[in-house]
Amino acid sequence: MRIDNSASSISPESLLDVAALRADTPGAAGVVHFNNAGCGLMAAPVLAAMVDHLRLEADLGGYEAAAARAEQVRGFYAETAALINCAPENIAFAGSATHAFSTALSAIPFEAGDVILTTRNDFISNQIAFLSLRKRFGVRIVHAPDVPEGGVDVAAMAALMRLHRPRLVTVTHIPTNSGLVQPVAEIGRLCRELDLLYLVDACQSVGQYPIDVEEIGCDLLTATCRKFLRGPRGSGFLYVSDRVLRAGYEPLFIDMYGARWVEPGRYEPVETAARFEDWEFPYALVLGCAAAARYAREVGMDAIGRRTPALAARLRDALAGLPGIRVLDHGRRLGALVTFVVDGWEPEPFKAAMDARRINSALSFRHFAQFDFGDKDVDWCLRLSPHYYNTEQEVDEVVAAVAGLTAAGSS
Repeated sequence: MRIDNSASSISPESLLDVAALRADTPGAAGVVHFNNAGCGLMAAPVLAAMVDHLRLEADLGGYEAAAARAEQVRGFYAETAALINCAPENIAFAGSATHAFSTALSAIPFEAGDVILTTRNDFISNQIAFLSLRKRFGVRIVHAPDVPEGGVDVAAMAALMRLHRPRLVTVTHIPTNSGLVQPVAEIGRLCRELDLLYLVDACQSVGQYPIDVEEIGCDLLTATCRKFLRGPRGSGFLYVSDRVLRAGYEPLFIDMYGARWVEPGRYEPVETAARFEDWEFPYALVLGCAAAARYAREVGMDAIGRRTPALAARLRDALAGLPGIRVLDHGRRLGALVTFVVDGWEPEPFKAAMDARRINSALSFRHFAQFDFGDKDVDWCLRLSPHYYNTEQEVDEVVAAVAGLTAAGSS
């Protein structure tokens, strides 16, 4: 499962022992799972970590099991920190990427007139959160324009930074509705130069690409564990930089885990990112996330970051050659989310037909991506998202299935 570090010039297909990875992935035998942007198939060690802990809770009791596995629980912070190049003290567990994102937003003391500078491709829940902040606090939302080939115009974003001095700059690294990969490190350098607070949504990129928060230059970063990291549902994390911690940012509703009640009228937040956590934890999920991060690092994020988009490129190129198919992905750099529309089909029947062929996929709709789908003049698309444990043969099988369905038509 490990990469050969001496083989930097060989093809992505030969960097990994895909057969061994599939043997480690129970679900791979039953379905062609091209919905890793929704949930990745868990590897056996991830499943075992959670099941073993649930059994321990049943045998000992929940509090007692947590105490017995305290060292392994701390491993979540160490493994996640190693995955994104930070210290364990900079990591907070979260119930989802959206939970992490909203908790981070709640720490920013927005006032009327403050500007949130974002893009036209930020995740739907993030866009709704910005609108909610505008409704409640009177903040202004500014969307940087895109370049013609797709993706945010960094030069225009820089000009908007200097014009508005935004209270927050925030970007979704890989939007859920297309294969676009945004230039988050370029934006991060601008934010550092101008001393602006920078929040990155890495929900689709953690586990798909190597992520280095120092290289990105972000103050805050949010992610889920269920997607390309192949962890359990109901889990994610928040990265909080040292400068944010030193500046005293804390969530709006801090609880007894994140703060100490030092006097009847005063509390003090803890010094680490734990101030963004709650007292109650789903410990089985935490251990599953630790196992997932460890597994990804053992496989090798460099190898994953080569193979996964290569599989998607093979899929995207083949689909683009089919009659009746319009591939929607635009951008200078494209990741492992492949989106397309199909002539002559409605969304639900087409996905049902793919399901019947044991091919897992996902639908996206205009209300998920008002700007992007409006620009592309589409109301829906099918999203396919392979991962490193998928095979070239599966890519070809999926293309053949789509070709067969388009040729047959919806009738």
